[in-house]
Amino acid sequence: MVNKIILYTLFYCLGLHLFFLVPLYARDYDYINVTNPFLKKTPVAVTDFKTFNGHAEELNIGKTAIGILKEALDFTGYLKTMNPVAFLSNPAESGIQLGQINFRDWTGIGADLLITGGISEVDGKITLKLRLFDTFNTKLLIGKIYTGPQSQVRKMIHLFCSEISYQLTGKWGIFNSKIAFVSTINGKKEIFSCDFDGHNIKQITSHKSISLSPSWSSDGKWLAYVSYANGKPDLFIKNLEEKRGSIINYKGMNISPDWMPGQKKLAAALSFSGDQEIYLLTLKGEIIKRITKSWGIDVSPDFSPDGKKIVFSSKRSGTPQIYIKDFESDRPIRLTFNGKNNTSPAWSPDGKKIAYVGIEDNNIDIFVMPLDTGTPVQLTMNQGDNEDPSWSPDGSMLAFTTTREGGVSRIFVMNASGSDPRRLLSLKGRQTQPDWSLSKGTEN
Repeated sequence: MVNKIILYTLFYCLGLHLFFLVPLYARDYDYINVTNPFLKKTPVAVTDFKTFNGHAEELNIGKTAIGILKEALDFTGYLKTMNPVAFLSNPAESGIQLGQINFRDWTGIGADLLITGGISEVDGKITLKLRLFDTFNTKLLIGKIYTGPQSQVRKMIHLFCSEISYQLTGKWGIFNSKIAFVSTINGKKEIFSCDFDGHNIKQITSHKSISLSPSWSSDGKWLAYVSYANGKPDLFIKNLEEKRGSIINYKGMNISPDWMPGQKKLAAALSFSGDQEIYLLTLKGEIIKRITKSWGIDVSPDFSPDGKKIVFSSKRSGTPQIYIKDFESDRPIRLTFNGKNNTSPAWSPDGKKIAYVGIEDNNIDIFVMPLDTGTPVQLTMNQGDNEDPSWSPDGSMLAFTTTREGGVSRIFVMNASGSDPRRLLSLKGRQTQPDWSLSKGTEN
């Protein structure tokens, strides 16, 4: 594998000054396959941060930063942080650099990876020095220095986690991604967003009506959704940064939007011609082309990662089933044959799998079908109704809606294999229809 060398660089991003001062070393091991269903979590030792000026404020901020770092790493399906009770040395005292670490202290307790850190605070300005080591090969894998205000410590840590993900998996991971979702307020449904781990919740709509089906554009700047604010289901397209947008309100129903990858175009199901068919639209709602044409309802489009195909749910065979259509051949192919009701397809980021909702014996569950085998794998069972699957940007996880907690709809996340399901949010009301954005780290 080619050595990765980063020259001394000054980079300004999102209000933070990030200094890249340390070279990345050659890797002697393969990338972690985050979609491997038999993957064992890699143990990571996260040590106390060294306080460079030694005052109480640095100590407190350091503890907060460590908590954020450990929570983020444990959120993944492939890393687990170790209990510090087992640590045999303390780099915060002995030294956090390569030549100051006794790696036998860490291999001896089973730590495959080691993270050390240092923190300084001067007049409200925070500097974090963070390093990731391969303990068995005694090598520095990542060294970064981040500076910014105290309010951006969480962002600094997540940027470092993105670097860890890229170094270990070849993907930027989830740490700079967001999840849009629907939540009830006073009996009304509004669109919200949060960070990948459920923090930083923000309300996006205030229609005081029914808003549904949020969908992120590839660059994360636009959000499309359905709202009954004008008395019927119309598509609302909103630029979250510039506070502008448009409304698509053809006669009848305008539902289930999905953005074309890398394009300011989106697919949606419109019923102005009679039954619901899928169309490709501009930002202003102008019809570019009609994608489906059948006597049965066609809904829930989802583009393949390369934008050359689309998966959707259709009743053209009598019951809702999943179909794939290649834009070049213009011929739909039926994907699902098990069960009488299969809906809500979601294409995996690597283009190799389709997640969907299947109803069998009145049980609503999530399945994943590898496209090379065509054999569905059931991910949820015997735990309430499970719907609305949405892939994380690296394909390692799925967000979904479930009623497993007392029959109330909540948003959970699980590993791509269906393991380790856990609740994402703690909000009043009901939460449904998560849509996971791409990670901004892929753009940087």
